[in-house]
Amino acid sequence: MLLVISPAKSLDFESRPTTRKFSQPMFLDDSRLLIDQLKDLSPGEISDLMGISTKLGELNCDRYNEWSPPFTRNNAKQAALAFRGDVYMGMQAWDYSERDFTWAQKRVRILSGLYGVLKPLDLIQPYRLEMGVSLPNPRGKNLYEFWGDALSASLAAELEQHRSKLLVNLASNEYWDVLDPDRIGASRVVRPVFKDLKNGRYKFISFYAKKARGLMASFVVKNRIDTMVGLKDFDWGGYRYCDAESSRDEFVFLRDGSS
Repeated sequence: MLLVISPAKSLDFESRPTTRKFSQPMFLDDSRLLIDQLKDLSPGEISDLMGISTKLGELNCDRYNEWSPPFTRNNAKQAALAFRGDVYMGMQAWDYSERDFTWAQKRVRILSGLYGVLKPLDLIQPYRLEMGVSLPNPRGKNLYEFWGDALSASLAAELEQHRSKLLVNLASNEYWDVLDPDRIGASRVVRPVFKDLKNGRYKFISFYAKKARGLMASFVVKNRIDTMVGLKDFDWGGYRYCDAESSRDEFVFLRDGSS
C-alpha cells in the first residue's frame, strides 16, 4: 500500500528534528530548474504569480535565492517534520518512533510543486510553490506540464515493489491531478472522504478533512496497515467507516462531533 498526501504552506524550520535519519529528494535536478527560473522573478512578480501579499512575495524571493543543494541536516529539514499545515498537525510525525519513520518511508509520499514527490524523511529547504500555479516553464505552461508523467512513473516503479499495489489518495485535487492513475498501474485506488455532522447533516468541512487525512496517514503508519480492509478500521479522532455511503473507490468516514 502506498499513500499520497499534499504538502503544506505553513513550515517549521525552527524546532529541532526528532530523528537524525534523512534521505534526499529524487527530483532535485528538476527542482533546480524551477528554482533557477523563480530566482529571476521580483518579489512583486512572485506576489502576482501566487496571489499572495507583498510581504510573502519578499519572503519567498529570499527563499529561492537562498535555496542551495547539497541538502544536509544543517541547512535543510525532513519534509514530514518541516511541513506544518492541517494535514501535518493531524499526522504528528514529530511523535514517530524510528520504526514508524522506517514504515512511513516505504508507505507515504508527499506531492510537491517544487520537489515533485517526497518521502517523509527527504530533506527540503523552505519554499512555496503550489502545484496549481500557472508558471510558464521550458516544459509547458504550468507545473502539471513541467512534471508530466515523471511523478506517475516514479510511483508506478515504487508500487511494483509492493505486494498489494494499493494506492490511497489522501491528497487534495490540486495535487492529485498531477498524477495519471492509469500510468501508475495500481491494482486499486481508494479515496477516503471525511464528513462531520453539522446542522443535522454530514458534510465535508475542509479544515477537519485535512486534519483527518493526516490522522489516517499516521493510523496506517503506526498500525502497519497494508490492506483496504485494515483501512476501514480507521477510528481516530472520532471517525468511523460508513459502508452505506461508501463505494469501491471511495471510503466514507463520518464523525458526529469534532474533537
